Amino acid sequence: IQISDNWPGYSLDLFTYPQHYYGDLEYVLIPHGIIVDRTERLAKDIMQDIGDNDIVVLCVLKGGYKFCADLVEHIKNLSRNSERFISMKVDFVRLKSYHNDQSMQEMQIIGGDDLSKLTGKVSFLCVLLTLFFLFYKDIVGTGRTMKVLLNNIEKYKPKMIKVASLLVKRTSQPDGYRPDYYGFEIPDLFVVGYALDYNEHFRDLNHICVINDHGKAKYRV
Repeated sequence: IQISDNWPGYSLDLFTYPQHYYGDLEYVLIPHGIIVDRTERLAKDIMQDIGDNDIVVLCVLKGGYKFCADLVEHIKNLSRNSERFISMKVDFVRLKSYHNDQSMQEMQIIGGDDLSKLTGKVSFLCVLLTLFFLFYKDIVGTGRTMKVLLNNIEKYKPKMIKVASLLVKRTSQPDGYRPDYYGFEIPDLFVVGYALDYNEHFRDLNHICVINDHGKAKYRV
């Protein structure tokens, strides 16, 4: 689903959200109910494509934990109600690439030390956001977060690697990384909610929203 650059979003007055974020948000970009429905659709697509393979789900923390949990639950429900049983194991890795709302030049990969279980299996990465950002003056980092992680995983020679991302940011760069499955293509905005944070705030916000300047200043470190 593509969300256009001129999409005005939904008024905050139409939704409920934590009172401690009043004044910190511009608008709701994607309501929680639409996220849930789209995630279920992705689960159905994945079920059709992976066949009878066992999969290892690698959840990218922290922003991806809600999307991963919801996607895995949908796949489990589909598996229980069909003739195909899909065995899934879940592991976790954390990538750190931000200070406040600015990308850092160095990418840190934390956790996921025992990835040998990926050998010969379908490796399935669940991420909330595939990042496309300008890192410094003359170098464009298109999909740098995922490229670093995928290069690290490929050395274990999994049978197949698939990437599911709820969001993809649209940029002017034609060579940007595209995940195998994604829910929404959004404008180049800094968004929060549904486990996406700004300095560890807004993870408890169910909707995906655009943060305003007041919110950035309030929680800046």
